[in-house]
Amino acid sequence: MEKIRRASHAGSWYTDNSKRLAEELDGWLRAAALPKSPEVRGVIAPHAGYSYSGRAAAYAFGNIDPTNISRVFLLGPSHHYYTPKCALSTATVYKTPLGDLPIDLEVIEELKATGKFELMDLRVDEAEHSMEMHLPYLAKVFEGHPVKLVPILVGAVNPENEAIYGRLLAKYVDDPSNFFSVSSDFCHWGSRFNYTHYDKKHGAIHKSIEALDKMGMDLIETGDPDAFKQYLLKYDNTICGRHPISVFLHMLRNSSTKIKVKFLRYEQSSQCKTMRDSSVSYASAAAKVDDA
Repeated sequence: MEKIRRASHAGSWYTDNSKRLAEELDGWLRAAALPKSPEVRGVIAPHAGYSYSGRAAAYAFGNIDPTNISRVFLLGPSHHYYTPKCALSTATVYKTPLGDLPIDLEVIEELKATGKFELMDLRVDEAEHSMEMHLPYLAKVFEGHPVKLVPILVGAVNPENEAIYGRLLAKYVDDPSNFFSVSSDFCHWGSRFNYTHYDKKHGAIHKSIEALDKMGMDLIETGDPDAFKQYLLKYDNTICGRHPISVFLHMLRNSSTKIKVKFLRYEQSSQCKTMRDSSVSYASAAAKVDDA
């Protein structure tokens, strides 16, 4: 029985015109001009509307060599639905204007059997944009290469459980036919986000935001989920994908393949100069096998 998750944000967060969408993504991927590498086994990429973060996201998805990848684990935060756990999609296919992406029901069953996951109602799935915003890029990059998805909604998971999920998913990292797409925006700054941290020593507000984000990005690059957690506790930076990123760091820490995260692009939706302004930051990273 087919159970379809519609492309519920097409036509608003990005164009539902497949020709225009393909041209847009192609343009951004060409502009990023990144070499595709089979060593790249995962990405961290933003999930805002494409007019805001589409260009930055190309610096993540442009690294992907689709040749030997048959499965993509998609980890996104939950914006509207509260759960202290991770939740699995109940759909069998995710629609995009660039073609459908089937769900890997076998792996979903495997994860279900651990008893650690809850199931996500289709309404919750369609209301959430964090994973959907990765789908058109994945459909584009994997064009002509059959690939299946394992969508995992990462709830408000406490540090102990982030580590448990990381250990549980680590074995999938060791299989080079698996790929990981981790969804997160960075600092949401301004009174409308209830977050106005400003360290004047950096100069303008947008410079202070950049310094704060870069501190977090540097810690993610060290691969240490505990240091990242300490940073979040200290500064409370509004990184909406903090839980998916933490789970991913625990996965990398527990896998036998040595993989290093490196950020390749950082942008802000606008440059905040006064306390009345607001902005969202976008950062794109590639997680690459580290032979060193």
